[in-house]
Amino acid sequence: MTPNWDDMRVFLAVAREESLSAAGRLLRIDPATVGRRVARLEASLDAPLFTKSQQGYVLTSAGERLMDHGLKAEEAMRAAAGAMAEPSERLSGQIRIGAPDGCANYLLPQVCGKICDANPNLDIQILALPRVINLSRREADMAVTVSAPTAGKLLVQKITDYKLHLVATQEYLADHPAVHSIRTLGGHRMIGYIPDMIFDRELDYLVDLGVDRVALASNSVSVQLRQVSQGSGICIAHDFTLPFHPKLKKILVDQVSLTRSFHLVRHQGDQRNERLNRFAQALSQGIRDEVERLEAEASP
Repeated sequence: MTPNWDDMRVFLAVAREESLSAAGRLLRIDPATVGRRVARLEASLDAPLFTKSQQGYVLTSAGERLMDHGLKAEEAMRAAAGAMAEPSERLSGQIRIGAPDGCANYLLPQVCGKICDANPNLDIQILALPRVINLSRREADMAVTVSAPTAGKLLVQKITDYKLHLVATQEYLADHPAVHSIRTLGGHRMIGYIPDMIFDRELDYLVDLGVDRVALASNSVSVQLRQVSQGSGICIAHDFTLPFHPKLKKILVDQVSLTRSFHLVRHQGDQRNERLNRFAQALSQGIRDEVERLEAEASP
């Protein structure tokens, strides 16, 4: 028996959320109904699609095979919906963006707010995760990344460069030995990412400075900046975050100045979706403008 699209939608939701209740919330149907639909699909295919574990619902080998076909079917349905949609000057519906913590906290709120102001019927969801967003499983419609992915059928475009510098509070600097050079950082408490949770080599800033110990660590940029703002140590900060933390002062600017880039990553199958193309254009321009504005405010 050929699976119908409604059952396939339920299957994909459970595969992504790994939970009947989470899939039910996503689809806005009762979890018991989700379970019955999955059972019906398994019966029609005469194959178990999930195993229940402590982590939730995990795909079996048969489920993994069906997932590949389900994603292709979903892509085709999305393309059809985009092709049939009536042209409109305004965007509508729901779009989910994945982004690293710094971008999600300090850039996307302003950028997405302006896009929503111009498109009142558009719902934007920001998925801030300390890891790479899995676009192949449709965790998001598009993602902002620091490194440009090289594998998978993806559309990748560079959005903009951004700057980073060492920062600390004036109070911390007054109460601790002077920071004259990179070599003197060893005598200070360094704040940064949890070393074994750095998901992108471009985020491993401190190792390039010869820092071998991170005394205060978090996988969240926001937590790191809160810690340094309280006078707890020194960290590397995005320049675009500094207007939100006026107590922070750049240090060793002539010796440490890092440049990284944001990229917008999308499903290759969405390249003919005019609605997502327009949103991607607005998002990219908004991020460029916001980085430029905030970095200008953060200049000495």
